[in-house]
Order: sequence, then C-alpha cells, then structure tokens
Amino acid sequence: MGIEIGVLAVRRSIHIKAPPERVWREFESLEKMQAWFGTGHRLLRYEPRVGGEVLLELDWRDGSIRRFGGPIVVFEPEREVTFEQDWIPSEGIEEPSYITLRLTPALDGTVVELFHHSIEREGGDYSEEHRQLEHGWSMRQLDALANIVEAWAPARTE
Repeated sequence: MGIEIGVLAVRRSIHIKAPPERVWREFESLEKMQAWFGTGHRLLRYEPRVGGEVLLELDWRDGSIRRFGGPIVVFEPEREVTFEQDWIPSEGIEEPSYITLRLTPALDGTVVELFHHSIEREGGDYSEEHRQLEHGWSMRQLDALANIVEAWAPARTE
C-alpha cells in the first residue's frame, strides 16, 4: 500500500466512526479539503490525482507568509494520498520530505493517519527539523475531518 514511511516521521491519527469510502469523500476536491486540511494553514491548491499539485501557506513566526507543498506522488482512492513537501521557493534541501494521509478500515470505522515523514531526505540538521515538526503538527486537521464526517454520518439503529 502506498509509499513507505521514512525513518524520521511525525504521526498523528484519529479513529472516525465511518467507513473509508465516506471519509474519502472529503479528499475528492479542493473545496472539501480546504474545510479540514486547510485549518492551521491555508490550502491554496489541491489537484486530486498523481502528478497534481498541493500548495499550502502559513503565517510564519516572524510575521511573513511561507508557502510549501509539491506534487502528489500517491493517489489511491479510499486508501492514501501522499505529496512532496518542499518550501516554495526551495531552501536548498537535498530531497523533499513527504506528507501522507492514510485511511485504514478498523473497528467499524476508519483510522486516518497523517504522517510528515522521510525528513532525513532533506539533509542538513534533519534531527532539529524533525523536532520542530513534532511540535508544529497538532490534531487540528484530523479533528476537523472527524467533525465533518461524523456530523453527516447516518444515524445508527440499535
């Protein structure tokens, strides 16, 4: 399944009370992705296909705006989307890291995992970069996704 998760990885995960096919609907368009993945940073472009571009921006510590993203390298409906993560303009890293969103059916629902991984590909002080990313990623995006999906889930009958 998908891309191998690299050695240095930040992982956040959540269990959502809906099947993968329902969760995946929120991955099908820019507008739907903006509603949850665009929280905490702004999702400017999302082209849902291999080779499509993902472009995000965030407010940086010094008050500037930074952009990041890259091409989608894995797009497997109801399973995974992975894209390269590089700063724009590039800051001279050796190879970009990856951001992977993976769906796994489990416990009458779906485990959604967000990985920012393969940080070691960047070269330089990748241990410091890993530490900063661990502090930077929160549950904000996954909580927003769960709230959207579970709000529209059909009522269960006992």
